[in-house]
Amino acid sequence: MFVPCERGGGSASSDFKGFTLLMPAVSVGNVGQLAIDLVISTFSMTKVGYFYTDCLVPMVGNNPYATAEENSTELSINAEVYSLPSKKLVVLQIRSPFIKNKYRPFCQTLLSWVESSKCARVVLLSSSHAYQRNDEQLLGTPLRYLLTPDLEKAVGGLMQELNWKEMEKVAAYPGINDAEKVLHIPGGGITKLLFTESCSKGIQMAVLLKFCSEGDNIPDAFALVNYLNEWLQLIKCEVNTSSQWKIPSSWRLLFGSGLPPALF
Repeated sequence: MFVPCERGGGSASSDFKGFTLLMPAVSVGNVGQLAIDLVISTFSMTKVGYFYTDCLVPMVGNNPYATAEENSTELSINAEVYSLPSKKLVVLQIRSPFIKNKYRPFCQTLLSWVESSKCARVVLLSSSHAYQRNDEQLLGTPLRYLLTPDLEKAVGGLMQELNWKEMEKVAAYPGINDAEKVLHIPGGGITKLLFTESCSKGIQMAVLLKFCSEGDNIPDAFALVNYLNEWLQLIKCEVNTSSQWKIPSSWRLLFGSGLPPALF
């Protein structure tokens, strides 16, 4: 459940009527989480609360978005909520993996919060194993999207104008019955479950995902956040480039500090 920060103004900080909820799936390469980091850091979003749940592995650490020594010692936990009222955007950042068999309880709790907080729509940033693509998914861009029926009515036409590719369904029984197609998102964590639950509950949800492999996934994060920006226009520009986004301080040692210049 959502627990507001005391400094966030109590119940006022939980008023997200008409807001877009942006959140990651804990998926291959942590691409969604890295993309969320870029959004929070770029807009210096205000932390307004926490998402209290027993479905995630407990964790605590220093402020990942510290900008000065004064705020570097603030503590962060596994699921926190940030807000940007000027863009009617609320962000849930998830920083730890799920406990076994806790996917469904988490999805139920999350969607109940979405309904009670009156968020207009949910955008889930995710990823999927590149090596498990079928022949059709190998063609063109590695970026895909999914829309629930309720959101399809509102923005389906825009996605066509953007020339985006919808996530293809794959054969349920390859080589045996290729006619029966199912949604398959290997490495996507809660993505498929959260999407199908949103469909059944009539919640407006979009999934934006990128096919990728484990490794240095920072370029994948930039690609995914630029993909998001094509639609939501969080940053106004004619061409999406990585230089628009502010890299958080916590990324400095994310994939090592690099080799000392003296070695070159």
